[in-house]
Amino acid sequence: MQNLWSITGRSIAVSALALALTACQSMRSPEPVAQANIPSSYTNASGTSVAEQGYKEFFADPRLLQVLDLALNNNRDLRTAALNIQRAQQQYQISENNQLPTIGASGSVLRQDTLNNSAQNRGPITSYNVGLGVTAYELDFWGRVRSLRDNALDTFFATQSARDATQISLIGQVAQAWLSYSFANANLALAQQTLQTQLESYNLNRKRFDVGIDSELPVRQAQISVETARNDVANYRTQVAQAQNLLNLLVGEPVPTSLLPAQRVTRITSNTALGAGLPSDLLINRPDIRAAEYRLSAAGANIAAARARLYPTISLTGSAGLASTDLGDLFKSGSFVWSVGPSLDIPIFDWGTRQANIRISETDQQIALSDYEKSIQTAFREVSDALAVRQNIGDRLAAQRRLVEATNTTYRLSLARFRAGIDSYLSVLDAQRASYAAEQGLLLLEQANLNNQVEVYKTLGGGLKVNTTDIVPNPPSVSEQRRAAEQQAQ
Repeated sequence: MQNLWSITGRSIAVSALALALTACQSMRSPEPVAQANIPSSYTNASGTSVAEQGYKEFFADPRLLQVLDLALNNNRDLRTAALNIQRAQQQYQISENNQLPTIGASGSVLRQDTLNNSAQNRGPITSYNVGLGVTAYELDFWGRVRSLRDNALDTFFATQSARDATQISLIGQVAQAWLSYSFANANLALAQQTLQTQLESYNLNRKRFDVGIDSELPVRQAQISVETARNDVANYRTQVAQAQNLLNLLVGEPVPTSLLPAQRVTRITSNTALGAGLPSDLLINRPDIRAAEYRLSAAGANIAAARARLYPTISLTGSAGLASTDLGDLFKSGSFVWSVGPSLDIPIFDWGTRQANIRISETDQQIALSDYEKSIQTAFREVSDALAVRQNIGDRLAAQRRLVEATNTTYRLSLARFRAGIDSYLSVLDAQRASYAAEQGLLLLEQANLNNQVEVYKTLGGGLKVNTTDIVPNPPSVSEQRRAAEQQAQ
């Protein structure tokens, strides 16, 4: 009978182990396939993506590069993102440690007595115990602990990618805020120049009115232009201050005056062409897409962990140490004691809680899949929008420059005819307003052109590298590692 029980026990153990191994292999389902339509305008893209270029080579102005370095060192959002990485790293370390037994030291003094009146009752007894023990070490037959570790690893990778996305966004924002400060100053200078011209016209019309050449109407018209120009000057002074405040906020500290552009910036990058590269380049260079992919993989690991809860949980508890009823004999020979024993938790009926947790995990995976697909679609849309602006901005600039030249010529001719007494001051006023608006429009387009160059670089995933030769690590997700292992096994 003993041999029968022994054989039966070994058979059960082997069967359980085989079932466990099978469960480990099949517990995690294949990852869902993302369906993200690539815009037709992007399918024919080729060449090298400008995002492969480090930001120190992309941006041409050394002052801006110094401002970017300050921002990378002091920006609070980037600092928070780095702290989130540390937190995720510690969470992964915890999940990694859960695969190992927990060993702890213990010691106790127990005073006990029995409530009987027999002769053998000699009164209270004191026992002393010291030792080392393994507390509830789960034998991960079903891969639950390993799945939780995989989830923590993918979450850690996603947090790293989120930090990278924050850096790319920060570099783009700082560069555009730096440009905003430059062009706010340029608009302020234009408004001040226009105010001076308007004051001269006002004084001229005032003199003509005082000597009786003209009526009071041209004087009041000139005064309106003067006050409008003064309002513009005050407005652009406000914009200069606001642009500096925004730049200081992004950098995380006041930007030195020597690093601020006093004149209008005419060039932001030394690149003559901004290549978009292949669609696969965008998927690799955009950290927000990578983060969404990691989160999708983490959701798959959660499903595997939830499914593992359907199976029995086997834990092992053991201890070894010394025990004695006399403290002086505790460390003498013969006081060694040990114990070891497994525990089994078999789910029988839990009102559907485990099944509900599986369905929740599956729903979370579908949400992660939708977020992943949306991140891909958003990335391609942002790139397509930036490239569309890039395609037509040159023609718009050329047309605007011709408009500025034409309105300036018209203003000079109108002023000459007014001074010759041929035309009224109203024609001069109209020509002056048209010239001023054309100059403002040109500054706006020039800023839009430079902002667009930054936007193309940012949307393609540029700004993560400091130098072009730098290597940006993109560790594969757990699901990618599984697919690679399956391909090698085939």
